[in-house]
Amino acid sequence: MAGLDAVAITDHDTVEGALHAMEYDTPLTVIQGIEISTRQGHLIALGVTAPIPAGRDFFDTVAAARSMGALLVLPHPYHMWRHGVGIRLSSGIEAVDAVEVFNSRYIIGSANRKAAKIARRFGKPALGGSDAHVARFVGYGYTLIDAEPDASSIIEAIRQGRTMAGGHMTPLRTYTRQSVKGAVRKIKRRVLR
Repeated sequence: MAGLDAVAITDHDTVEGALHAMEYDTPLTVIQGIEISTRQGHLIALGVTAPIPAGRDFFDTVAAARSMGALLVLPHPYHMWRHGVGIRLSSGIEAVDAVEVFNSRYIIGSANRKAAKIARRFGKPALGGSDAHVARFVGYGYTLIDAEPDASSIIEAIRQGRTMAGGHMTPLRTYTRQSVKGAVRKIKRRVLR
């Protein structure tokens, strides 16, 4: 699949997708996780198999995830329309283990550059992510990691900073179409309330 050896499955506010993936016999190493919607933005917890409640304060969520032994990643921290914690909470980067510095869904790239600069300033390992909403785009963003091909070795290598982020952008047409569909869903949810 896309030339990957491992994949982190971090669905929004659920671990069900990651748990389901573990049921398949695959050559890929599956890293279980969750992308949690905190009040201040998104937070990824890797290495967890139980859900972490959404809608709580960022730092309360960090504490809950840490109590579960999670590796914490700040995804898309400076993207204004994608729930970036870095925009709302300047001290958020200090609370995590790693920072997503390449997100394939950043069309312009300035938010990726800012994330990379801040990660370097704080000495945080750099990660790349596809932020794929469909399987076809898995692998557009990736992280090269110096580790054995198992989840615990990969997580430990990230903690130690043995990473390098890279990738290429999601096609503009696809990003635009997915963004419009997402906006329509949000409007419908608000209208139905």
